[in-house]
Amino acid sequence: MLYLYHKEAGASTLTLTGEEHRYLFKVRRHKANEKLHLRNLEDGHLYTYEVVSIDKRSVVLSLLSKRLHEVRPPRPLHIGWCVIDPKSIEKVLPSLNEMGVGKITFIYCRRSQKSFKPDFKRLEKILINSSQQSGRSKMMELGMADNLESFLEEHPESYMLNFSETSIDTVREQIETLVIGCEGGFTDEETTLFVKERVVGFSTPLVLKSESAACAVAAKILL
Repeated sequence: MLYLYHKEAGASTLTLTGEEHRYLFKVRRHKANEKLHLRNLEDGHLYTYEVVSIDKRSVVLSLLSKRLHEVRPPRPLHIGWCVIDPKSIEKVLPSLNEMGVGKITFIYCRRSQKSFKPDFKRLEKILINSSQQSGRSKMMELGMADNLESFLEEHPESYMLNFSETSIDTVREQIETLVIGCEGGFTDEETTLFVKERVVGFSTPLVLKSESAACAVAAKILL
C-alpha cells in the first residue's frame, strides 16, 4: 500500500478508528513516531503524518508536511458501460482503476437487465482500496445514464466498440469517450445512433465478454 486514504487528510491532527485503525494496528503493526503517507483523493497532495500514539482503540496522527504529487494517466478515458451483472463489474473495476480510466458511466442499454443496479458505495470502497495500492492520486469518477440516447446527448463525441472493420488501434489517439455494450451487444437501433466512422472494433475473430472488452480498451488506449 503506497498511502492510506482518509477524507480529511490535510488536517493538522487526525484520530483514526475503525477500519483504518485496525489496518495500522493489527496488519501493519505501526508504532509511535513512525511516519505515514495519506491522501484524500481530491486535491492531489501527499500528506506525511507522524504516529503520535497508537493503542487498541485509536491512532492519533500529527501532520508533518505536504507536497503536491499527482499520479495520473497521460490522457483521459471515459467509458460508457452498458450495465451488466454488478459482480462482473466488481471483479475488473480495480484493474480499470489501476490502468487509469478516468470515469465510468453505467448506461441502461436495451439489453441491460433492469434488475442489475450498481452499488456505488461498494464500488467506491473497491476504488479506494485499488487507489491505495496503485498510488493513484485521484479516484475514478462514477455515473449513471438512463439510456444510450441521453448519454450521447451529453457526450456526442463518443465512439462505440462493436464489430467493425475500423480497428481501435487506428484511432486510439482520438478516443476520449467510448461506449461498451452489455452481454448480447447493441441493438440495431442503438448502433444507428453512431456514424460509421465512430464505430471501432478489435482485430480478432473472438467474441469478448463485456468486462474483458473494458479491460482491453483501457489497456490499448492508456498503456
